[in-house]
Amino acid sequence: MSRRLAEVAKKVGVSEATVSRVLNGKPGVSESTRAAVLTALDVLGYERPVKLRGERGRLVGLVLPELVNPIFPAFAEVVGGALAQQGYTPVLCTRSAGGVSEADYVDLLLGQQVSGVIFAGGFYAERSKDHAHYRLLRDRGLPVVLINGAIEELDFPRVSCDDLVAVHLALGHLASLGHTRVGLLLGPVDHVPSERKLAAARAWFERRGTPLDDELVVHSQYSLESGQASVNRLLDAGVTAVVCASDPLALGAVRAARRAGLSVPRDLSVVGFDDSALMNLTDPALTTVRQPIEPMGRAAVDLLAALVAGEDVPHEELLFEPELVVRGSTTVAPARRAAVS
Repeated sequence: MSRRLAEVAKKVGVSEATVSRVLNGKPGVSESTRAAVLTALDVLGYERPVKLRGERGRLVGLVLPELVNPIFPAFAEVVGGALAQQGYTPVLCTRSAGGVSEADYVDLLLGQQVSGVIFAGGFYAERSKDHAHYRLLRDRGLPVVLINGAIEELDFPRVSCDDLVAVHLALGHLASLGHTRVGLLLGPVDHVPSERKLAAARAWFERRGTPLDDELVVHSQYSLESGQASVNRLLDAGVTAVVCASDPLALGAVRAARRAGLSVPRDLSVVGFDDSALMNLTDPALTTVRQPIEPMGRAAVDLLAALVAGEDVPHEELLFEPELVVRGSTTVAPARRAAVS
């Protein structure tokens, strides 16, 4: 007990006597100090006294699929900071292959009596996955906010990057450089954001009187290695440019092109998606479509806080407009260069 008092007191910056008064429910402690002590108790992994176990209202789960793709640590930083500004403590949950699943984390968070959960890049975006844990959260009435596209059956507030605008920016940029044979390297077939990107590309090509050739669409898992393996089909199809559904996929495309003896961007122009950390330092620096992470993350937290406060929040999707960031991985199409020379 004395060790627990000492650790909590040190984390909060108060005396052990103050911590003891909070844990024993005695008066003489301000509400802000009391809340800080209880939050510290949770963060340090100590069980609360039974009479205080129903008061873990300042914890919020932040569930991410991974931390390898730098877009997810970026979201974690924005969302975590915004939660802290509103008096919440984020509980970061990252699933791993063969490890703790999303459903396991939901059970854990419910056991911690969190105020709500924010998901980014979860199974809610994949039609073939088990969604029972999302329905459990809905049935419990726990506030939930999703970041980026979700299947239609999950009726939660959502904030998303506008995939239609993203694809049109990328394709418009490549068209301006003279590229006519452009491939798409997308995520899994049943992944909602990839479905949206594909639909946007089809609409873009159809408006120009040249329907998108299915041979120029390849689906992959979201990793550099999968991107590298999958893009070879597009190279065999003779594309001069590739639009990718993530920055790691784009880096995989660059690696595959080089191993095929091609130069990026001279022989193949590559466009990524996200503008995650360090994409301006790759070789070549990656042209990509930037997700507006800061406003999206803050909007997700604002929605969650409104739900926690009992406000009537429309269960609709807020779309945020992305930005094209042009760097060194795109240039004029080989055919146009030949014509000029």
